[in-house]
Amino acid sequence: MLNWDHVFATRMSRMRASEIRELLKLLERPDIISFAGGIPDPTLFPEEAFKAAYAEIFSGDRAAAALQYSVSEGYRPLRDWLRGEMEKIGIPCTADNIFITSGSQQALDYLGKLFLSPKDTALVTWPTYLGALQAFNAYEPNYDQLTLAGNRTPESYKATAENLGGAVKFAYLSAVFSNPTGETVCLAERERLLKLAEELDIALIEDAAYQALRYDGEAIPPILSLEIAEKGSIEETRTIYCGSFSKTLAPGLRVGFVVANQTVIRKLVLMKQAADLHSSSINQVAIAHVAVRHFDSQVAKIRAAYSARRDAMLKALATYMPAGTTWTRPEGGMFIWVTLPEAMDGAELLACSVETEKVAFVPGQAFFADRSGANTLRLSFSCANETMIDEGIKRLGRLVQGALAAAA
Repeated sequence: MLNWDHVFATRMSRMRASEIRELLKLLERPDIISFAGGIPDPTLFPEEAFKAAYAEIFSGDRAAAALQYSVSEGYRPLRDWLRGEMEKIGIPCTADNIFITSGSQQALDYLGKLFLSPKDTALVTWPTYLGALQAFNAYEPNYDQLTLAGNRTPESYKATAENLGGAVKFAYLSAVFSNPTGETVCLAERERLLKLAEELDIALIEDAAYQALRYDGEAIPPILSLEIAEKGSIEETRTIYCGSFSKTLAPGLRVGFVVANQTVIRKLVLMKQAADLHSSSINQVAIAHVAVRHFDSQVAKIRAAYSARRDAMLKALATYMPAGTTWTRPEGGMFIWVTLPEAMDGAELLACSVETEKVAFVPGQAFFADRSGANTLRLSFSCANETMIDEGIKRLGRLVQGALAAAA
């Protein structure tokens, strides 16, 4: 075997396999009740709408354009539709402020590349989205904990970054129904984050992958909306809004988007020209076709299904989980975050759970940049029906109770 280690770039030492992607293999086992994958239920995909979209693409003179190279910014009719959707949530902009990516994961990769030099610091919540850590890791940053309570000064963030040999470049967070906790950042916390970003003179990356999946509670304006209202124009803002069609229409088409000032958009376009020229033309056309005709009805359908599953999981947790275990109560999204008693280890619990109770979940440690949080775990309710949820949480509660008894 050749030894390639001396040839690989130093960034490869920071890149690790995703615990979640590995756990998705468990979905193929029929004996496993899986709460692991944070993926949409395929039975809810708008298959007929996409069949009609692709049939229309190939029925006339659109096929040539859909199969051809296209502009790096993205399919203009799709960006025009997104402009209208952004207007609805308080983000007035033009199509030139919108950039189409190959899934929102590509957006995170590009933003890491845009802002991070080796040893620079990214501020992220503890815990945070694992895919963001994977995307940023390639650019060899340091991480510091982004606290939403406002109990750290800008000077402390700057000093920590300088001591590590770089500068603070951005703050990243999922502000609504976050992956992994399901929690939403309140209005006061969003305003504090904007103030912090101003004082540090950094970018603020707002991951809004679950924006459309609200089941109850009052909607809070996106951070970018708040900043535009304060400054008067998107061109004066430092917030970068990342969205996706993966959780609403179809993840397999890999269509995401970024909304930001044109200075940032132009840099992202240069990156795309160097990386993959443009996202799939035909998939963008199909997404635009379905979004224009079916987005609102599709979102209503999945909200109804997922909210019932969330309610079933919350009820089951309250019924079966032993004392000393706590969990979040999300108003939307796909996730519930469970905190076990301090001495327990989520990874050890998973190994035992898959072997004995046939229930899968994601150990929480994967979502912490400092690998803390061993006594936490993430549950996804999106792909299990109410009966499976009740049975799976019953088994998991039994396992946790047994572990606690054994440790006593």
